[in-house]
Amino acid sequence: MISQFLNQFYSQFRHRVHRYYPGVILAGILALAAQFISDYYGAPTMLMALLFGMALNFLSKEKRCVEGINFTAKKVLRIGVCLLGARISFDMISAVGLVNVAITLIAVVATIGFGITVSKWFNSDRYFAFLTSGSVAICGASAALAIAAILPKNKKRDEELIFTVAGVTILSTFAMILYPILGQKIGLSGDALGVFLGATIHDVAQVVGAGYSVDEPTGDIATIVKLLRVAMLAPVVVIAGLIIRFKIGGSGEHESLPILPIFVLGFIIILLANSFGLLPQIVKEGFQITSRWFLVMAIAAVGMKIDMSELRHIGRSAFFLIIAETVFVAVFVVSILFI
Repeated sequence: MISQFLNQFYSQFRHRVHRYYPGVILAGILALAAQFISDYYGAPTMLMALLFGMALNFLSKEKRCVEGINFTAKKVLRIGVCLLGARISFDMISAVGLVNVAITLIAVVATIGFGITVSKWFNSDRYFAFLTSGSVAICGASAALAIAAILPKNKKRDEELIFTVAGVTILSTFAMILYPILGQKIGLSGDALGVFLGATIHDVAQVVGAGYSVDEPTGDIATIVKLLRVAMLAPVVVIAGLIIRFKIGGSGEHESLPILPIFVLGFIIILLANSFGLLPQIVKEGFQITSRWFLVMAIAAVGMKIDMSELRHIGRSAFFLIIAETVFVAVFVVSILFI
């Protein structure tokens, strides 16, 4: 009986590996290439993975690669987001101070509210505005991937996701260079400058680069504030999922929209385990490394699924929306810091 079960399990496992491995390995190779370019030339890893994937779009139509690419763009992505919880703990959050925590949380909520409110001025629907504003407010490309997973599906959703990832990554790179100079010019220093950088730059890597380009204490504060924004991913996704489910509840689409996505539940569980010291250091570090690589692979896979010519349907106004959200969060945080 046990032998029969094991043989059946092994047969199914082997079949799945055979179906998925070409696309998964391809995404892994692109992730390695993106990381190499980042390490040696300073280019953003996520952006490189995205561009490499888009350049190999033709492989998404290759029969042997299709299932693996789709698997990486969905399942591997969600595992990567889930494992992000290993980067955050309650001790890390409390080290920022209650005032700075409040500033960060208010900025996240205000930015999402701003994006949704002004979306009609940029000819964008509210779902796309939530995707872009959530990415700007929380953690750039990682947030875009997580938020896209709970939005109702339509023909443009993948194109909107690619557009958002590219937009926030490019803007985050510019912010990494400009914001430390801008912050010092307007009179921010010490903890205030760290809070500004951590609360306004989109991606974690760019926050780290900007903060430590000033000095080590500023880098520490900026990184912790940024990870606090990452922690907001779970409640934002859960609350948004409930609102979306309620809003479209009568349309029949709600069956595919879980109230609490499994990957978000996993994120919360890992965050709590890390906070209470239940994760051994080696496991914690393993989760962090795996999360990073899985997210880069997922970006590459999503890029391979998109025909670059299709992005023209998004329109220039959509990029102006991301810029407006980026400017808003920067002005909002600076205004509070000077009160």
